[in-house]
Amino acid sequence: MSVPPAEPPTEHGSEAAPDPATPHDPAAPPGLATPGVADARTPPALAVRGLWKSFGSTVAVRGISLDVPRGSFYGVVGPNGAGKTTTLSMATGLLRPDAGSVHVGGRDLWADPDAVKRTVGVLPDGVRLFDRLTGAQLITYTGLLRGMDRDTVADRTQDLLAALDLVGDAGRLVVDYSAGMTKKVALACALIHAPALLVLDEPFEAVDPVSAANIREILAAFVRTGGTVIVSSHVMDLVQRMCDHVAVVSDGMVLAAGTVDEVRAGRSLEDRFVDLVGGRRGTEGLSWLRTS
Repeated sequence: MSVPPAEPPTEHGSEAAPDPATPHDPAAPPGLATPGVADARTPPALAVRGLWKSFGSTVAVRGISLDVPRGSFYGVVGPNGAGKTTTLSMATGLLRPDAGSVHVGGRDLWADPDAVKRTVGVLPDGVRLFDRLTGAQLITYTGLLRGMDRDTVADRTQDLLAALDLVGDAGRLVVDYSAGMTKKVALACALIHAPALLVLDEPFEAVDPVSAANIREILAAFVRTGGTVIVSSHVMDLVQRMCDHVAVVSDGMVLAAGTVDEVRAGRSLEDRFVDLVGGRRGTEGLSWLRTS
């Protein structure tokens, strides 16, 4: 895959990266909206500038810049292979970028990763858990790893098990959980330390409709009390109903970003997404797919 003419910085954390609190980012892709920076004294919950990542000869992320306002419910949408997971992995410190910068609440992630990560809860793609623990043990263990005291961890573990309808399965090994239950216990682990920023990669995948509704309410309440949520999803209707901001990502670049209403421009988010990303295919070649 060829690299665009604009070369990325040669070293991560280059001084050429713009300050995340600067209202205008001259390095941002054309047409990129950068909401949430009108007041430079209040930095965004998350600011990424010029993120690049390659795997061998494949460029997965091509200079992505985004601002996620504090207290927003922010959706990241894109086709398979668009670079969403890679971007979120770099934004949360799970993957080091080849170039660019990440600031969480105005603090440089890579200057003090331990301190910054304590303010972030992450539900990563392809959840990997200590699945030979029970659900209750896993949530407890996660809280203790975060340095929380045992009494607080015990109380919050019970609260999370109840909120996510896992009380009846709290004593089962996670390896025996269904895919949806595994997703829910992983979300509980992301919430146990009451982070300021929650980053969730496909949080509703394999989750039943009742549980999904409960999770949406938990996340909406979290945002109402000042938290910030970032979700990636393929379900456009869900993002349109749930989120107040959205970014459309394709081929490792941001095609549009801003409030949901700004991005969809009077149409459904799905229609706007298809127009931006392209790739709609006709069915002429499937004339044989008939029942009569």
